[in-house]
Amino acid sequence: MKFDFWQVTDDPVEKVVALIAKRVLGEGERLLVVSENAEQRAGIARELWQAGPESFLANGEADAPGSAAQPILLSGDLAALNGATHAILADGVFRENEGFSRLFLLFPPDTAPAARAAWRALDGREEVTRAYFAQEDGRWVKKG
Repeated sequence: MKFDFWQVTDDPVEKVVALIAKRVLGEGERLLVVSENAEQRAGIARELWQAGPESFLANGEADAPGSAAQPILLSGDLAALNGATHAILADGVFRENEGFSRLFLLFPPDTAPAARAAWRALDGREEVTRAYFAQEDGRWVKKG
């Protein structure tokens, strides 16, 4: 499993989720976006629907009818009811997980200590490849 840590400083989380979602769907994969905050999930849903005039990103809430058919599922839990292989932890909260090929932890600078603790929690796990990205001048740069 690949676990990416993205320190969000320049763009709102909603925009970063849409950026990642476009790439994941472009690879033919399904995505789960996790946030315990219902307002944040609603903002992410709006951003995904408005991702571009020709490329809106269809999504739905986990508790809505037909949610298993959604390419992007928004949920308060790390449960891929849509068969997602990729997940974004949009609320910055690390969760123990299994069954995903790739996870993204999005976190602001003020929660960097918790992100570092999550990084260390993955130490020694041979099945996990980690990467750390930060924004610099509007671009994403791999730092570690």
